[in-house]
Amino acid sequence: MPSNNSSQKAVRTITNKDDAPASTVCSVCFGTGMKIVAGKGAKICDECQPKSADRLLEAARIPRRHAGCTFDNYRDPVGTGSIHWALMKARTLVNDYPAVEKGLLLTGSVGVGKTHLAVAILKGLIAKGVSCLFCEFGSLLKQIQDSYNPISKTSELRVLAPVYQAEVLVLDELGATIPTDWVRDTMYQIINKRYNDKKLTIFTTNYLDEPRVEKNQEPEISNRTFSKKASSERIREMTTLEERIGTRLRSRLYEMCNAVVIEGEDYRNGQDQRR
Repeated sequence: MPSNNSSQKAVRTITNKDDAPASTVCSVCFGTGMKIVAGKGAKICDECQPKSADRLLEAARIPRRHAGCTFDNYRDPVGTGSIHWALMKARTLVNDYPAVEKGLLLTGSVGVGKTHLAVAILKGLIAKGVSCLFCEFGSLLKQIQDSYNPISKTSELRVLAPVYQAEVLVLDELGATIPTDWVRDTMYQIINKRYNDKKLTIFTTNYLDEPRVEKNQEPEISNRTFSKKASSERIREMTTLEERIGTRLRSRLYEMCNAVVIEGEDYRNGQDQRR
């Protein structure tokens, strides 16, 4: 029998019959995250909330480089323009969640703060107890390639399961990978799965929806697919989001997300870590 002191603790230890490692279950809310307060109904359990947030933050796999990214240190010296608007849209998404139907497609050149905002969104949602995951798209594709088993596909599914299941997902650097047929098919598989399951997704990309104009000439737009044998010169010419990810995936993104274009200078030049 536990002592009087141990019975008063908020957390008690339970060990299974096979002497497996002990796990902790809150004696206030019994793992539900909610406690009943007489005369006031259900409230968030104060004992569990900090521990739950820590677990969710670890599970989100936010890169160490971006671990300090928050809304409060997202620098907006002017307080107007597209940077300020993007910050407001990101804050609104967190404040309104779960009453949110669309994610965000954060577009803009390198260093304007797209990844910073995406991570800040995840942190804000994690504080509300939401399961989140951060994925850099190129790294995710590499994991899928490395784990692929052409017979059982079990390893591939193990890699993709967290991506499919996360309540809110950040896919960073969309379109940065050479757009082979396999890359485009894999992108569509992942994104379409979340679309069908009505899972909220935040995307960042350096590629705008309109071509960057250089030397008074617009690059030729083509809808043809590109294999790994495509020349590096041709790949550099693919400057629009549609060229990088394909027409049908672009259409899906605009069904899933509100597009937010962020304009500004590269803050890395000022020793800022934002992307």
